[in-house]
Amino acid sequence: MKKLIAAVLTVATMVTAFAGCKSTTDSSDASGAATNGKFVVGFDAEFPPMGFKDEQGNYVGFDLDLAKEAAKRMGKEFVAQPIAWDSKDQELASGNIDCIWNGFTISGREDQYTWTKAYMENDQVVVVKNGSDIKTTADLAGKKVVVQKDSSGLAAVEEKAELKASFAELIQVDSYLNAMMELESGSVDAIIMDEVVARYEIQTSGKDFAILDEAVASETYGVGFKLGNTELCDQVQKTLDEMAKDGTLANISNKWFGTDVTIVGK
Repeated sequence: MKKLIAAVLTVATMVTAFAGCKSTTDSSDASGAATNGKFVVGFDAEFPPMGFKDEQGNYVGFDLDLAKEAAKRMGKEFVAQPIAWDSKDQELASGNIDCIWNGFTISGREDQYTWTKAYMENDQVVVVKNGSDIKTTADLAGKKVVVQKDSSGLAAVEEKAELKASFAELIQVDSYLNAMMELESGSVDAIIMDEVVARYEIQTSGKDFAILDEAVASETYGVGFKLGNTELCDQVQKTLDEMAKDGTLANISNKWFGTDVTIVGK
């Protein structure tokens, strides 16, 4: 997967687990389909290329393009709602957003949300400065490592107790853009983060960073809804299936990555 994403994002800069929406509960107070005619998508606005603010101040990204097209087909008004990533559960529970659609990892969260099928694969990887003496995850021993708060990178580290214990320090920041600033300044030695985001940032910003060949964890992305909200999830899944069938998913993927990285129906 690592080599595929590397090839995919190089082209782009030059130009799971479930059979359907599933939940472990049929909670009667779960939100249903948006009743105000809007489809409000929660996302981290500093998570390119999945969702971010461009130079003109517009919210753009691969996931936002998918969500916008899904909203259109469902007859709803698309609303891109930036959120603090570590507050995403409160935003969802309060009804401020209808779903989380932003490179949202299913793995390890299977029972916390109602999910669509996985639509993309990804790895959690280690990012270092070029020339670093860190070549493998074992070399992280005694080093300062940074992750985003409440992220899949953090979860991957938490699941590897021996690896985490070897760090001199594990630092949590609000966004991976901030993590990259910390690495660039020399305040930390490495970042553990989503590969698709790391490669996009390195290739579009020209940062003098490298990605280790050894992944910390592999995962899949899905659209997450409040636990029990199968009605809206099923609508979105049906729409994604249609988009895959008619080639729209592939077209949007080609726009951002130069090839089709989606896995719906494959």
